[in-house]
This record gives sequence, C-alpha cells and structure tokens, in this order.
Amino acid sequence: MTATCHRDSPAAYCDALPAEIDRLAAALGALDPATRVPTCPDWSIEDLGVHVGTVHRWAMNQVRVLTPERISSATMGIQVPEAAGLAAWVREGTGELIETFRAADADAEMWGWGSDRHARFWPRRMMHETTVHRADAEFAAGRDPAIDRAVAADGIDEFLDNLPHAAYFAPRVDELRGTGEQIALRATDIHVGWTITLRNDDFVWDHTGGDATAALEGSAGDLLLYVYGRRTIDDGGRFTVSGDRALLDFWTERSKI
Repeated sequence: MTATCHRDSPAAYCDALPAEIDRLAAALGALDPATRVPTCPDWSIEDLGVHVGTVHRWAMNQVRVLTPERISSATMGIQVPEAAGLAAWVREGTGELIETFRAADADAEMWGWGSDRHARFWPRRMMHETTVHRADAEFAAGRDPAIDRAVAADGIDEFLDNLPHAAYFAPRVDELRGTGEQIALRATDIHVGWTITLRNDDFVWDHTGGDATAALEGSAGDLLLYVYGRRTIDDGGRFTVSGDRALLDFWTERSKI
C-alpha cells in the first residue's frame, strides 16, 4: 500500500539533489579514506564513496535507457578512481546525473526496485539515498547530521512505500506481519505522523499517527535516521517511547534495508 503524500516533483528533487551531493562530497573529502563508518560497520569512508558514486552512475544509466529490467552495475564499465579522488568523483557525477533525470519522461515505465516502476522513482530515490549516506559520512566525522524536516518526512514516506518490495535483498521484511498491532511514528518538529499496521499477510501504513500498540516520537530527521538504522531507540534521549517496546524492537530488526 502506498500512502505517501509528501512526494515532491521530479524537478524539485533534481533541484535539491546537487546540494546534498556536494555536502556528501565535502564530508568524504575531509576524512581519511580509511576512516571507519560507525553507522555502516563493514565500510570505510573509501567504501562509502565508491558505493555512492557507483549508485549514482548506475541509476543514471538505467534511467537513460529506461530499462524494463535491472541492469547490473558490473556491466556498465563504471571507472572508480583511487581513494584520494573519490570526493571529486562523487561531485563530478552530479551534472550528468541531473541532466539525465531531467531529460527523462517522469511517467515512462521502467524498472525500479520499489513501489513506483517509473522514471520518477529515481530522482526521489537518489535524493534519500544521498541524504542518508551524507549522514553516514558526517557520523564518521563525529558530527551530528541535520536533515531538513520536510525532506525527512518525504524520506520516511518513501521508505515505507518501498519497504514491502525490499524482501528480495532484505528477506526479514517478509516477517513484518501480525494480528493488527500498530506502530506509530510521530514527528515532534512537523505535524506529521505515521501508523503502521501489521496484518496477517503484510503491513500497511497511513498518516494517522494516533493511538497505537507502540509509539516512537522524535524529530523528523531523527525518525528518518531511525527507520534506516542510523539511530537507535535509545540514542541519547532523542526519542520518547510509549506502549509495547518489544513491538518496536520487532519492527527495528525486520525492517533493516
């Protein structure tokens, strides 16, 4: 079920994405490539830069040809620079990425791993992919990432839209079932809430954010980082928990993508 209501236009994502890429590149460039990324424990800053730069080019090439099926990045001949050049490489890909997104018919059907199998899926996806990984780089630098609350609200919508489709690479998503239990996420800095209802065969969500079996309250930015596993429920008093904590833990463990 797609209950999103904060979706922006593809053009608006294209307008906002270059600044987010620049912030990520700046964070990458300020760190030793060997620095570990605490929110991605298996990665160094070099790994993070390679991932983001490759994903941008992978998404760009898929949109360019409006592929009906997933194309492996390994077949695209993406040339990754030495570690010292990664920040510049990430930044240098911006122009072609945005140009390709703008040139595409947003309503054209194509492959996308999430809920929206159209070209418009990708500017939104790359906006939030980049934002979360920019936060990763800032965590590695010992900084506290700031995320615009409207961007964060849209990011949570997008996460919940796409999560049911993520089971092919995150199989525990298929365990997100129940007997009507409800989880509420409530933003404290913007008038937005999300209620997730676990059903026998799946889960659905909407924007009621009202009474629930368990609830988590925090800023929209912190909630976005929570759903992506970058903040924990017990992270420095950022969140208020009410109701069944075990249900929140159940969700946290199975919604990781």
